[in-house]
Amino acid sequence: MPFLPTQSEILVSSLSVEEVLGNLDKVTKDANFLAYDRNEDKGYLFNGNIKKNTFSISLVIYKADSFLPLIKGKIESTPMGSILFLSYSLFPSSAFFLGFWTIVTLCLALFFGFIASQYLYALISIAVGLLNYSFAWTHFNRKIKSSQKIFHELLEMNRTE
Repeated sequence: MPFLPTQSEILVSSLSVEEVLGNLDKVTKDANFLAYDRNEDKGYLFNGNIKKNTFSISLVIYKADSFLPLIKGKIESTPMGSILFLSYSLFPSSAFFLGFWTIVTLCLALFFGFIASQYLYALISIAVGLLNYSFAWTHFNRKIKSSQKIFHELLEMNRTE
């Protein structure tokens, strides 16, 4: 099990690489985090960058969400459509803070347990660290499910039109 929350997925689609990228391009706004105009976000489901056979996207949100997954994908062509290799991970800043607070609580537990001989505080530090870590994994997995649902619907667009 990896230390940081991650997940990967392989999807097989009957759509060609061009159709998948076209569908994705219709609902993805180029990521420009220096410009802020909420009215411009209308109709977009994702923020991100789309290149020739790769993309890096995340759901459009209107309030801060530390557990929003960053979706990185690679698309390969097949005779019958395409194969998408997706990886879901925390944004680097969220991963940094999860690692930081995990290390802080571990250091507090070591300090209280070995230097200060306050075993109750050491256990509390470990418990807080584990709660923080499990909270992050749980909410990250919940956000992955909502991102997957929207992404899978996107792959079905040409079939229903």
